[in-house]
Amino acid sequence: MPTGQRRQDPYMNFRFIVEIEGLIVAGFSEVSGLTAETEFDEQREGGVNEFVHKLPKLTKYPNLTLKRGLTDSDVLWQWHHNATMGRVQRRTIHLVLLDSEANETWRWSFLQAYPVKWLGPEFKADSSTIALESLEIAHNGFTK
Repeated sequence: MPTGQRRQDPYMNFRFIVEIEGLIVAGFSEVSGLTAETEFDEQREGGVNEFVHKLPKLTKYPNLTLKRGLTDSDVLWQWHHNATMGRVQRRTIHLVLLDSEANETWRWSFLQAYPVKWLGPEFKADSSTIALESLEIAHNGFTK
């Protein structure tokens, strides 16, 4: 590598934090749903047989799923419970990717987010795994 150039190693997927506006919660062990998919219409053009025009339409954002070990803190449960009682509290959620020195490298902001599903742990007497809670979050898209 030429002198003065910095290596561009990929970031590790286990170095991240989740910030939920107005809520103090423990670290999450897993986040999924960081996806954006744009639908399109296909339009044929008369006399053009080599390709079909693909015209963009709506962009869809699936729900974000947050998982963490179950603790004494019930803030995620309360946030979801309030939504089930008709008291929807929309918040901004930030997913922050960190480098090997714990510096912020990427930040995704999920806008107008609110919980739509809470999933408690699965209990098994013959297992020694950690009890996990999962919260599924609907949102109005995200920005970087």
